[in-house]
Amino acid sequence: MLQGRFQKALRTNGIAIFLLVLCCCLSGTQGQGDHEDQKTCCPSDTCSLMKELTSIGEKLGAMGEKLGTMGDNLRLMETRLQTSENEVEELKRLTGGRPQVAFSATLRETGDAAGNTGPFTTPIPLQYKKVFSNTGSSYNPATGIFTAMVKGMYYFRFTMMNNLNTPPNSVVCLTKNGQRLVSVWDTVGSDAHDSGSNAVVIPLEVGDNVYVELQATRLVHDDIMNYNTFSGFLLFPM
Repeated sequence: MLQGRFQKALRTNGIAIFLLVLCCCLSGTQGQGDHEDQKTCCPSDTCSLMKELTSIGEKLGAMGEKLGTMGDNLRLMETRLQTSENEVEELKRLTGGRPQVAFSATLRETGDAAGNTGPFTTPIPLQYKKVFSNTGSSYNPATGIFTAMVKGMYYFRFTMMNNLNTPPNSVVCLTKNGQRLVSVWDTVGSDAHDSGSNAVVIPLEVGDNVYVELQATRLVHDDIMNYNTFSGFLLFPM
């Protein structure tokens, strides 16, 4: 609407300028006619003035075209913004206005042969590659790292199967921003088929990272039964 008013004003002012200059031209010509005996009219002045008026008209036309293009772009942006707003409102309607974050994954992808993961010379995040769910897309199966996109209170749980050897040699820790929180381990005994789990409820800021870390020189075993899992979800935002 503002752009339309500006175009209208520009056209009106352009016409006004043209008429004003034309009137001045005619007035000057008339005055010269009344005093022909004193001074002869110079046609070159009128031609020069007409050229200037033509140039002004062309510039005003170019400005009008630019304003038209800007108006088209503005209407396109308004349409896209309205579409985005409608999508946000629909998402709010479906979720009740609350962010939804939840994921669950297991260590090995379908078709992977049974075997151990590890050992490594340094602690590493376990990459849980087979994703069962990932609402909110906060979990990255390529790295095994969950990154909080919503500030809030979260629940995390993980399970571990030892390396099926005697003595066992398995230690994993749930880690937040490099800080170990809770662990599951099996490093003594003669039973080669042990598993365990642990869980936490923790607050996270936007950008905090949570992952399960396999400790240096340790290993875990998995097969198509999916013994090693990593899951979490947002309890409530803060």
